[in-house]
Amino acid sequence: MKSHLIKISTAPTQSFSIRQDKVPFINNRWHYHPELELIHIRQGEGLQFVGDSIQRFCSGDLLLIGSNLSHYWRFDDAYFGEDPKLKADVCVAHFGENFWGETFSNLPENKLIKATLEKAKLGMQITGKTRQTVGRLLDESLQADGARRIILLLEILDLISRSSQTQMLSSIGFKMKLEKAEEERIGRIYEYSLANFRNKIELQEIASVAYLSHNSFCRYFKSKTRKTYSQFLIEIRVGQACKLIMENRLDMKQVCYESGFNNLTSFYKCFKKITGKSPLLYQREFLHSG
Repeated sequence: MKSHLIKISTAPTQSFSIRQDKVPFINNRWHYHPELELIHIRQGEGLQFVGDSIQRFCSGDLLLIGSNLSHYWRFDDAYFGEDPKLKADVCVAHFGENFWGETFSNLPENKLIKATLEKAKLGMQITGKTRQTVGRLLDESLQADGARRIILLLEILDLISRSSQTQMLSSIGFKMKLEKAEEERIGRIYEYSLANFRNKIELQEIASVAYLSHNSFCRYFKSKTRKTYSQFLIEIRVGQACKLIMENRLDMKQVCYESGFNNLTSFYKCFKKITGKSPLLYQREFLHSG
């Protein structure tokens, strides 16, 4: 799973792109691009990677991803196959930081927007009523043409920049500007971990995937992701546990082992550390919200 530099296609008559995807594999790989990305998961669930942040995504989520920030959305298995049980529906816009020109970007009236685009380099999740309003404006943008497209995007960015209903995703110090060989190495680590997180992964085992010694791997992974490999693995496992809890098909003991934890004590401790809630409280709140 190499971090791909993606070239965003824009029509010759348009200054930025916006599209609707109804397949789960468009954003289903580790990638980055110089354009900012505003993505609305209209329908879909899975595991979301933005910089060094790992968490579940679900229908309705809205995010603003900054320039050259590595990210991808790994839809759950139920969205794949010849006759998938579930369908994806995603609206995504890509635009350059100064697509409307340097002079316009530096106008004093656009100070908040410019600051927001800078903050988005760590990834930004938009919530609450702001998310609902932006979602509606994005839907309108899909059908708009001419200057109306630009006006709608400006309205969206102005709304986000003035909203308190946003939260940053990556840690403040996160930066992952990698050479090609390093991108491929990080990709191999991620791919192997996602395929095998339900089993015990020894450090020597994952180090060999990265073609590094045990000690070199620990230093390398933390320097690139700002977290230990064990922490990274726990976040993936908790993400899987959240999915299983929301599906409400298994008891907590089964959720524990299906997520790759080897005992309930460890599962409860790790789950609460990552989510701030016990698995049972998380389940109650989810069922109550439905």
